[in-house]
Order: sequence, then C-alpha cells, then structure tokens
Amino acid sequence: MKSTYQAFPRQSIKRLCGLVKVSRAAYYRWLSNRENPTIDQENEKLKELLRKAYFEMNGTWGYRRITMLINRRYNYHYNLKRIRRLLIKMRLRAVIRRPRHSCTIAHGKNYEPNLLNRNFTANHQNEKWVTDVTYLTYGNGQKAYLSAIKDLYNGEIISYVVSQRNDNPLVMNTIKQAFKLNPTAKPLIHSDRGFQYTSKQYASFTAEHGVIRSMSRVGKCIDNAPMESFWSHYKDEGYYGYEFKTYEELVSSIDWYMYFYN
Repeated sequence: MKSTYQAFPRQSIKRLCGLVKVSRAAYYRWLSNRENPTIDQENEKLKELLRKAYFEMNGTWGYRRITMLINRRYNYHYNLKRIRRLLIKMRLRAVIRRPRHSCTIAHGKNYEPNLLNRNFTANHQNEKWVTDVTYLTYGNGQKAYLSAIKDLYNGEIISYVVSQRNDNPLVMNTIKQAFKLNPTAKPLIHSDRGFQYTSKQYASFTAEHGVIRSMSRVGKCIDNAPMESFWSHYKDEGYYGYEFKTYEELVSSIDWYMYFYN
C-alpha cells in the first residue's frame, strides 16, 4: 500500500523540510525506515556487533577495518557508508595512533643502496620482504625485542622472533626461520642500517641464499614504511594499554597477535 506521505507534491516536501531545517535526504530516509521497521531492527542488531568489535579492538580501529571484520566474521555484506554512519551516531571514533619519530642510527660497513625505492607493491609471494626490530617492555621496565619479516605481496608476517637481547642471533634466527618456511625463496629484502643488518654474518647468509639486499637511507624511516606501519598497528592493538608482568606473558600476547593479524 502506498504511503500517504508520498502523496505530497515534491515542492511541498521541499518547503516543509526547509521550515523544520531537515534535508530532503533525511526525510526520505526517515520515510523509508518508517515503512520498513525491519531496517531499524537490523541497525540495532548491527550496532551491538559494532560496539563489540570496537571495544574488542580497544577503540583503535576505524570504520574501514571494522567493516572488514564484521563482514568476514559474520559473512555479511555491509557497505562502508552504513558502518561509518552508525559509528558516528554511536560516537565511537578510532584512537589516532601516535607518530613514531625515532630512526635507527647506522652502524657497520656492509651498506646497500635503497633498491626497494619505496615501491611497496609485489606481484607474487616472496618477491619482496621487509624487516625490522622494535623494542618492548614488560614487568618493571625490563626490555624485550621483537624482530619480524613481512611479505609485501599479501602483508603477511612470515617469521618473527622475540628475545630479551637485541643482538645478531635475534635477526639471524628471524631470517633463518623465514627460509625454513620458504626454502626456495629468493626475495629482495629491505631493512634499515641497524648493526645486525650490516653484519658480516647477515651479509654472508643472504648472499648464500641468493637474496638481494636493500637498505633505507640514513634518517629516512619512511623508506621502510610497511614495517613502521605494522609496528604501529601492533602496538596500538596488542601492546599499548596492556600490562605484561612477565616475559612469558608478553611472548604469549605476541603469538596471539601474529595469528590474529595474519
């Protein structure tokens, strides 16, 4: 049955909307929802899913990633605009990540040019890897170090190692783990100029496996932007706001996050 509200002439609707200071789009949306109460009911259910996802991610995810999570987890096909509109109504806004300004100081002698040259796309798996080390804390300020290698083809973290020491074995174990999982790979691997990546041991191992090495320029952290971005996401989603009393608790949380991220 056709609604009597639609019987108004278009000009009358425009005039009425102007009098009450409501856009015509908002009026028609209200009219549509009024005639289809199931839309409101579905939105209420969706709001609960959004609220759950938002707080599950500690408020760090924006509407794009929340849409991806909802659609994948529940096999839905909600569009970005709908999710964004509901999140705004619920006043759930993503926390802005803190900028990272520090860069690695170059050490050693085995430098390589920046062959990656900020071309962060790859056409197939194991074509381009990026790697880096970041430090974390647990307990009463004790330090731990996380080394990881990321495949630029699909963004997957293919290997990672956690250690209480920032030394050569940390990086060497990470790259050995990567080649154990991908024995035929011959990627271009990009890193900064940290002492582990300019060591003779690292240079010898990569040469032995036919790897092309690439390194960021001094003070140019953006040359390794994909790894910097990953560290930022990891710390916002799985590190900041959490308390790790022991090294084992920290390692367990990293294992969970890597599984979740991949």
